[in-house]
This record gives sequence, C-alpha cells and structure tokens, in this order.
Amino acid sequence: MTIEAAGLTKRFGPRTAVRELSITARRGDVVGLLGPNGSGKTTTIRVLTTVLPPTSGTFAVAGIPSDRPAEIRRRIGVLPESSGYPGQQTGQEYLQYHARLFGRSRTDAVRVARDLLAQVGLAERASSRISTYSRGMRQRLGIARALVNDPAVVFLDEPTLGLDPAGQRQVLDMVRDIAHGRHITVVLSTHMLPEVEDVCTEVIILNAGSVLVAGPMGEVMRGVTVQHSGQLRVPADQVGPARRALADVPGLTLDTVTGRPELIRITVDAGRDAGLNTALRAVLAADVPVLGFEVEGSRLSTAFLTMTAEATS
Repeated sequence: MTIEAAGLTKRFGPRTAVRELSITARRGDVVGLLGPNGSGKTTTIRVLTTVLPPTSGTFAVAGIPSDRPAEIRRRIGVLPESSGYPGQQTGQEYLQYHARLFGRSRTDAVRVARDLLAQVGLAERASSRISTYSRGMRQRLGIARALVNDPAVVFLDEPTLGLDPAGQRQVLDMVRDIAHGRHITVVLSTHMLPEVEDVCTEVIILNAGSVLVAGPMGEVMRGVTVQHSGQLRVPADQVGPARRALADVPGLTLDTVTGRPELIRITVDAGRDAGLNTALRAVLAADVPVLGFEVEGSRLSTAFLTMTAEATS
C-alpha cells in the first residue's frame, strides 16, 4: 500500500475544502482524481504531499506516516498544476540540480539527468535552454523532475492542460510507462475524463470535498445507473416494420440519425439493463433483416456527470 488516508479533513476558516476523505492506493496503480472545480482535488494533493497540514484525520504515503513530512517528501515526486522553470538553464542542468538536491553525487546526477531526459523524449534537447521548450516539452521535463529521487508515488496535477492532442498522448503514454515500468503509484488529477478512461486503473470522484465514489474503473462505471444506447441498421425499406416492432418494447426511446435513414438510435431507460437485447430480439422476431447493431458502452463521463449532478441536487 503506497497511499492510505483515513478521515482526512482540511478546513480554511469556515470553509471545508476536503471532508472525511478515506482512500487507498497500491504500487502500479494509476489513480484518477476527478471532480468539478472547487471539489478539493488540488487541496487533496497538497495535503498528501505535505504542502498543507490536515485539519484532522491521518494519512501515510509510501508507508511513512503524516507526522514525518520530510521523509514523505523524499519518497514522492510532484508536478504541480502551475510549474515555473528557469528559462536560462538547460534541461540537463535543471535535472542535475534537482538530483543534487536529493543527495545524488555530481557524477550520479549527470547520469540520472541524462537517463530521464531520454525517457521523456528530450535527449536531443538536453543542451537547449528551457526558454526554447514548448509547453509540452516543459511538461515532460516536469515529469522527469518528479522522478529524479526514484519516488514511490508521483502526483501529477493537470499534466496535459493546454497541450495539443499529440502532446496529451505523449504525456499519457509516459504516465502508463511510469506506473508499469517503474511499478510506482501515479495520482493523476485532471478534468479530461477520456484521459482517465484511457490510462487509469482506479478512480476517485470528489464533489464539494467529499468522496462520491472510489474504486477500480470498471466497478465505478458499473455502479452508476445510466442510460444505455445503441444504433440499429436495417434496410431502408424495413425501417417502418423495425420501428413498429420496437414500439412494443417498454422503456425504449427511438430517434432518427440525420442523413442516415437506415439507422435507428435506441436509448434504454435507466434500470433496464436487458433493454437492448430485448429490442434486438423484437426486430429479429418481426423478420426484419439486421445489417448492424452497435452498442454504445457506458463512459466515465456519463457516470461522472450523473453522480455529481445527483450530489448537488
């Protein structure tokens, strides 16, 4: 277990930013920390990284209890949401400096910096000043900096914010490689829900400082009641018979697809998990040829919006 928090609370005067938060994470986990603006994501990271003391509750990172913050800092890596970089330093100099801060010898610091720059795809720009780096390159440099002390846990706060799709993909591939290749825990705070679906193994959804749900990605998406939908494709001259057959199935909403008269979009009311199967059987029983049937699976974005809407209603 690399992260353990129990009853973690952080107040700023009368405002409670994090309320009774209890979470766990293990080596190799990529934990997606989600929530709307003001939900407590950044405060949670600042508490777990010992930047802010908790008002109450306990936590341990890498097996080190919260009353030993200096030891925790030696075992974690952090990429804050807003990172500043010395533009006149080169990437190599920047990483060497931070490696030295963690007690590496001069020779070892040179090696660590060189290896990390290669790992994040910046080897060819090692001697370039950081002021010449693109935003995506600076983000990758920041991730490299978070790894100079060989941490047990890495916290990344909005690492893809402002990046183009190619830059986002590079960062997400690095997150996956860090967790699996180094067998460490990565906590990824982001507003980009597809990113979490793509790389995270665990998810924690916060709202108003409280945990709405926490657990493996698949369990979280299965645990929320959402509408399921699919697209049925039949011969154009069989759309009428297909719609009549579907009209006899309770709990369905039928829609057309603009420019595609042969497609029928079917939405199943929440709570009717077998509805799409029943719809397909009804069409086949009416002797309507089915040319295609594409089911749209549950997405984290749907679960997220559903749960946060319920929590604020």
